Amino acid sequence: SRQCGLLCSQNYPLYIRSVPTENELKFHYTVHTSLDVVDEKISAMGKALVDQRELYLGLLYPTEDYKVYGYVTNSKVKFVMVVDSSNTALRDNEIRSMFRKLHNSYTDIMCNPFYNPGDRIHSRAFDTMVNSMMMQVC
Repeated sequence: SRQCGLLCSQNYPLYIRSVPTENELKFHYTVHTSLDVVDEKISAMGKALVDQRELYLGLLYPTEDYKVYGYVTNSKVKFVMVVDSSNTALRDNEIRSMFRKLHNSYTDIMCNPFYNPGDRIHSRAFDTMVNSMMMQVC
């Protein structure tokens, strides 16, 4: 299973995608439990985060079934990605590049004059990009 979530700075979901969809409720729980770890990492990095512009938070926490990775934008939008822990072929730099791709697509959505910041994301182009990225993770 692969999941991807975007949460605004107030921690409500802007976009959630889960493959397969049967585990979506469990994924919502996983995303929201990871927010505490994201906040800890952001506060621990503090000024270093601003100085270095390091948006990738790395592995937030592993469990027996999956690994949870995090990324935060300068505007405090949080990206969370959950992958199977059985997937050992996935390297840290690949996760980092997937987050960059997500961030670029999110930036494209924010540049759309018809998108109201803070609204849920309903975009076919964004869905297509996320789905193709999730298929690469397999």
